[in-house]
Amino acid sequence: MENKEPNIEEVSVNMTTDSAAATDTASDSATPHPTVTGADTVQTADCGTQVDTLIAEVKELNDKYLRIAAELENTRRRAALDTESAARRRAMSIASYFLPVMDAADAALSHTPDDEGIKSMARAIEAAFAQIGIVKIESVGQPLNPQFHNAIQVIQADAPANTIIEEMQTGYMFGDTVLRTAMVVVAK
Repeated sequence: MENKEPNIEEVSVNMTTDSAAATDTASDSATPHPTVTGADTVQTADCGTQVDTLIAEVKELNDKYLRIAAELENTRRRAALDTESAARRRAMSIASYFLPVMDAADAALSHTPDDEGIKSMARAIEAAFAQIGIVKIESVGQPLNPQFHNAIQVIQADAPANTIIEEMQTGYMFGDTVLRTAMVVVAK
């Protein structure tokens, strides 16, 4: 009999442990464990917050990228305009040194209009000016325009008032910029 009693106690102890485990399992299946549920909720909330934060960061970085790209394009455009403007100023400066040469050729032609050498030189200078965009300002017969003409004398003439009747010095334009105004005589 002694053998049976220890077995009963062992069974009894085992049954108590099994019934406690069964009770824990039954309670787990009936209601969710609050720690696990809370951790899942906290973890899900953290993920949502992290996603929102990352989306905001991506938007901010994208905005910065677009601003920098626009600034770079504006800088390139400004640099191109500055380069073009500097080249234009240099060309205008150099052209201003050649205007007296053209004036001398025009003066020589007015004194000896039949000299083929002077005519040839004047045509060559005019062709060179035309290639770089320098053109004469037409004056004689035109109404006075202070933007293009500088009236140095006003005389009585049979022409309408403020009409240019004589050109004393030719004016030149470089594109849409006046290099030098024409010095003219205007009818009263």
